Amino acid sequence: MPSSAPVVICLAGPTAAGKSASTLALAERWPLEIINVDSATIYRGMDIGTAKPSAAEQARVPQHLLDIRDPAHSYSAAEFRADARRLIDEIRARGRIPLLAGGTMMYYKALRDGLDDLPQADPALRAELEARAARLGWPALHAELAVLDPVTAARLAPNDSQRIQRALEICQLSGQPMSALLSRGQRPPDDDADRYLTISLEPSERAALHARIEQRFDAMLGNGLLDEVRGLHARADLHPGLPSVRCVGYRQMWAHLDGEISLDEAREQGIAATRQLAKRQITWLRAQPERIIVDCLAADAVAQTIDAVAVALDNGISD
Repeated sequence: MPSSAPVVICLAGPTAAGKSASTLALAERWPLEIINVDSATIYRGMDIGTAKPSAAEQARVPQHLLDIRDPAHSYSAAEFRADARRLIDEIRARGRIPLLAGGTMMYYKALRDGLDDLPQADPALRAELEARAARLGWPALHAELAVLDPVTAARLAPNDSQRIQRALEICQLSGQPMSALLSRGQRPPDDDADRYLTISLEPSERAALHARIEQRFDAMLGNGLLDEVRGLHARADLHPGLPSVRCVGYRQMWAHLDGEISLDEAREQGIAATRQLAKRQITWLRAQPERIIVDCLAADAVAQTIDAVAVALDNGISD
């Protein structure tokens, strides 16, 4: 790809890294519009547990891909890629600068690399699926697969644990049924002339990020997360097989409302699941060779992020 190709700035990082604060600070300096790269904030009525930007924050800078789906519906990585490509062009046409910001790494991968290859195995997600199977049984997970990917489920026995696990893993990592991915050939992203510059907010100390995650989860509980999930739980069309209900924090509160675990257990499991998510996000980011790293725990993390974007813009990459 030629070096003169326009570059899109991506502000990525694990959950609780402080991406929102950096995004707002950047928007005060440059005419940005934010394309949210988040598979949870797309859902309407899911605000507290997703740390969705508040109405006041949204008023400070234009934000895209928030509240675009009802929780009963899904949103694939392919749909994200199409929406993001369209938005990048529209924002530039308005004379403004697109900034991708969020932590759903499968979306970043879909945008940069295309979609058609099956995702690699994810040990943390596999362990989570195995734990759920130990509690519910593989036939229950087979029933979930029948909702997400009926074509694949139809050819698998209810106790075919290995294949059920892989099919569910692919659904969760890619946002698409495995059957749909297998039915298509490899399609390289030949419709994208952009280069992508990743500014990565990463913790210099994992324990400090873990403490921040716990504090943030407790703040969500204090702000009404359980009541938010209770409203979703009351809907007859929502169930734990849906991507929205499987979002971190929501599935644990849902299990509590189903009477499966206590509220204390839901809190502990929610914090643990958030830490596991952060671990997967950091692992993905560290595999990106050309990222610009900012220590998200540093007192001047926001200033460092501003400096990194300034260098990028000075090099003319927003044109």
